[in-house]
Amino acid sequence: MSWSAALAADTTPHRVTSLDEATQTANNAAGWVEENWSTWLGNGLRIILIIVIAVVLRSLIRRGITKLIARMNRTAQAVDGTALGGLLVNAERRRQRSEAIGSVLRSVASFVIMGTAALTVLSVLQINLAPLLASAGVAGVAIGFGARNLVTDFLSGVFMILEDQYGVGDEIDAGVATGTVIEVGLRVTKLRGPNGAIWYVRNGEVKRIGNLSQGWSTAEVDVTLRYDEDLDRARTVIAAAGEDMAKDAPWDESLWEPVEVMGLDSVTLDSVVVRVQAKTMPGKAPAVERELRWRIKQA
Repeated sequence: MSWSAALAADTTPHRVTSLDEATQTANNAAGWVEENWSTWLGNGLRIILIIVIAVVLRSLIRRGITKLIARMNRTAQAVDGTALGGLLVNAERRRQRSEAIGSVLRSVASFVIMGTAALTVLSVLQINLAPLLASAGVAGVAIGFGARNLVTDFLSGVFMILEDQYGVGDEIDAGVATGTVIEVGLRVTKLRGPNGAIWYVRNGEVKRIGNLSQGWSTAEVDVTLRYDEDLDRARTVIAAAGEDMAKDAPWDESLWEPVEVMGLDSVTLDSVVVRVQAKTMPGKAPAVERELRWRIKQA
């Protein structure tokens, strides 16, 4: 009996002490929560506000870019098929160029807005951004070295599109391949070669571009005559054939200047060659040359 009483007397202080410690811990926790709940609530509301503003701003900017691109495409479609459309660019070329630019602008806008929002949220949480930014810089350099060809292709494609160096329907000489442009991308340009082959040219590999369809083209025809032919009469006949051609559709739009007899290009013992030249709409020179040869032969 005395042993049980002694044991109870010995354990009672420990229970009281443990209860007091638990009560003290609970009070401290409650006091800490009471002191900081307003800060947590304020930070939470700030984070929610930052995210909402970023999402709304991103949506508005992307929608504005999309509407701008759609308006550009409608303008291009309105003039396509007209003389003004021939002087400018065709609808498909304008559409692909505007879509590529719009894609780049939307990606840049999203990256800038969401990146800024993420950094602002981290600063609200009182996280030190210096190590994070340093790590991101090192990772960016490593990725740049590892994917330098991809980065080069992308940047070259962006500047080619922005500067409108060529577009869909243009006949170009890209050095590594020659043909008609059928698709312009940020990384690869697709060409249709003279024999029908499709060439996929990486934009970073293009060191020079020869655009045979930009601005205006020159149609050149060499007319071979007998050595004793009356050159004045030949000039008159050729000029008359060119004038008749310039009056007929669709050559009246393709020819931008009157057909001009440039003179003798070469003289041999039994023949002479008369050079005939005309300024044409871009990309129409081969068709004009064939029609001009036909009419000169008939004349």
